[in-house]
Amino acid sequence: MLPSLFPRLALRASSSARRTLSAASSSIVPRRPLSDSHPAWRLGRLNHVAVATPDLPASVSLYRDVLGASVSPPEDLPAHGVTVVFVNLDNTKIELLHPLGNKSPIAGFLAKNASGGIHHVCIEVDDIEAAVKTMREKKIRCLTDKTRIGAHGKPVMFLHPKDCAGVLVELEQA
Repeated sequence: MLPSLFPRLALRASSSARRTLSAASSSIVPRRPLSDSHPAWRLGRLNHVAVATPDLPASVSLYRDVLGASVSPPEDLPAHGVTVVFVNLDNTKIELLHPLGNKSPIAGFLAKNASGGIHHVCIEVDDIEAAVKTMREKKIRCLTDKTRIGAHGKPVMFLHPKDCAGVLVELEQA
């Protein structure tokens, strides 16, 4: 397939690289339910990508004034130790996170990443409790004992990045 679509690229690519590409493309399979009868839950759409920022007003200005996006007012979430602002896009949101106090998990993130950066991705599920149960059964570490109410007023659960290909994943009830 690769040589017929991109002949010059194929000539330059090592046989090892071609084998890797071929193996990767053949491993892509359609999403299947957890069971053949009725799945307990389904993974939904990307709700948001969260970005930690050391300067919330500057980040809001970038998205609102420079890029022209619709931006929500800041909202303090003391239970999570953050102030959040949502940048509304056509197909998803960007969640700007700023520490609310010194004990904020975002303060710790910014201590390691002074310029800020992507903090987590949030994916909707249609049954958060069933999804959390499955994660635990599959030995994926959840960061709290129980779901908590997130920024959208819905139950959420964060999954440990070491169990999720290095990415902090938030599951949110759709």
